[in-house]
Amino acid sequence: MLAAVTELLEGRDQGRDQGRGLDPERCYRAVASRDARFDGWFFTAVHTTGIYCRPSCPARTPLPGNVEFHPTAAGAQAAGFRACRRCRPEAVPGSPEWDVRADVVARAVRLVADGEVERSGVSGLAAALGYSERQLHRLVVGELGVGPLALARAQRAQTARVLLETTDLPVADIAFAAGFTSVRQFNDTVREVFATTPTDLRGSRSRAGRGPSGWLTLRLAARAPFSAEEVLLFLGGHAVPGLEEWHGTTFSRVLDLPHGPAVVRLSPGADGTSVTARLHLTELRDLGTAVARCRHLLDLDADPTAVDDVLAADPALTRLVRAAPGRRVPTHPDAAEAAVRAVLGQHVSLAGARTFTARVLTAAGTPLPEPVGTLTHAFPRPAALVEADLAAVGLTGKRRATVHALAAALGTGAVDLGPGADRAEAGRALLALPGIGPWTVALVALRGLGDPDVWLPGDLALRRALAALGSSDADAATRWRPWRSYAVLHLWAMSAPALFTRHPEDSP
Repeated sequence: MLAAVTELLEGRDQGRDQGRGLDPERCYRAVASRDARFDGWFFTAVHTTGIYCRPSCPARTPLPGNVEFHPTAAGAQAAGFRACRRCRPEAVPGSPEWDVRADVVARAVRLVADGEVERSGVSGLAAALGYSERQLHRLVVGELGVGPLALARAQRAQTARVLLETTDLPVADIAFAAGFTSVRQFNDTVREVFATTPTDLRGSRSRAGRGPSGWLTLRLAARAPFSAEEVLLFLGGHAVPGLEEWHGTTFSRVLDLPHGPAVVRLSPGADGTSVTARLHLTELRDLGTAVARCRHLLDLDADPTAVDDVLAADPALTRLVRAAPGRRVPTHPDAAEAAVRAVLGQHVSLAGARTFTARVLTAAGTPLPEPVGTLTHAFPRPAALVEADLAAVGLTGKRRATVHALAAALGTGAVDLGPGADRAEAGRALLALPGIGPWTVALVALRGLGDPDVWLPGDLALRRALAALGSSDADAATRWRPWRSYAVLHLWAMSAPALFTRHPEDSP
C-alpha cells in the first residue's frame, strides 16, 4: 500500500489533476479496481452525473474522460459536485496524510477538523499557525484547491447530516449547532452538497442507530484491518477513575470541549471495521470537535496497510505484525492532558500513574454537573493545575515543580500542544522545562500529538522486547522509520500482552 500511495502522489512531478498533486491515470486505476484502501486519500468527481464518490463506490465505473480527482471532499463540493448517496463519500476515514505530515498545510487541516475556524474564524486559524490570512490561504489553496473556509464548510455539512439523522432537534437548532450563521445558508449548503433538502435527508434516516434521549449515536469508520477491541482494551487498561471507565467491551471517558464537558462511550462496531460512539454533549456545536478528538484517540485515520508493509518486511517484526495486522497507536484526546499524565507517570508503575492522576483529577479537575456512572470530572486545565495544591496528592517536590512549570507554559502558550502544533518546536519547548527529558517528550509526541514516527529512548518495556529480538535501543531508534510509533506498540505488546489481548476467561 505504501508503494501504491507513493506512486499515486508522484503525480506532483508527472502531471497533476486540478493542479493539486494527484496523478489522474493512477487515481483512475484505483477507482476501476474499487480499492477501498484509497477511500479518503482522494475523491472522484463525475462530470456526467455531477456527483463525487469515494474510490470504492460500487456504482458503474465512469469513463476516464468523464472524471476529475480532488484531494478533499471540500474541493469536490467547491467545484460544484454533490455527494453520492450510494457510497456517502463524506463519511470515509480522513486522509492519513494529514497525521503523517508536519508542514503548515497539514497543521491547518488538523486545526480545521478540531473546529478552529468555527471558534475563531480563518483569522484565528492563521494566527494559531503564525501566518497571515493571505499567506495561509495561498498555501492551502495551492495544495488542496480550496481554502480553509471551504474545508470548514464541508465539515459543517457532515455535522448537519449527522444531527439530522440522529436527533429530533428542530432544523433551525441543527443549523446553528453545525456552525452555520443562518438557516438559509444551512438549507443552501445541504442542497448543494447532498442534492436534497434537510427535511428529506431527515426522512431517509435509519432510526435503528439512534440512542437514548440526550445521546447521539455515531459510526466512526476505520480502514481495515482494524481491531476496535484491542484499541479499547489498551485504553481501558490505562483508565483513570473519575475521568475514564472500562466495562469489558466499552471504554468511556470525559472530553473537555470548547463549550463544556462531554461524555463519550466507545464500543466495537457491528461491522468489525468501525467504532460506535455514543456522545452526550453540553453544546451540540461541539459535535465536530468531539468526533475529531475521538478519531485521534483511536487512531482511526491511519493507513494500516502502509504501516504493516514496512514493519513486516523486517524479520524481527514479521511475526508480530502478522499476529496483529492493522495495530493502532491509541492516544489521548488532548495532548496537554497527555503531557501532564506523562509527567505523573515518570518512574512509577502503570497502577501508580493511574493513582496519581486520579488524585490530581479530584484536586484540580472540572466537576461534571452530574456524574455519569463513575465519571465525575474533566481533566484539569492548565490554569487549575497552576493553582492546585499538589502536595496533598503525594507528588515529590521535584515532580510538583515539573507539573506546575508545564501547566504554566501551556497556559501562556510557551508550549503549544494543540492539534496544529509544530511537533518539532513542541518537543524543544518541552525539553526546556525542568524535569522533562527525551522519554517524556517522545511519549507526548506518541500518545498526545499522534506523531506516527516516534521512538521512546530508554523505555524499559521496549528494552526487554528488543533483547528478546536480539536488537538494541540504538539500533531500533532508526530501524523502523517512518512508522516507529507502530513498532513501539508491537514491542509493548510483547512486554505487556495483558494490555492488548483479553484472556479467554475474562468476563465482558
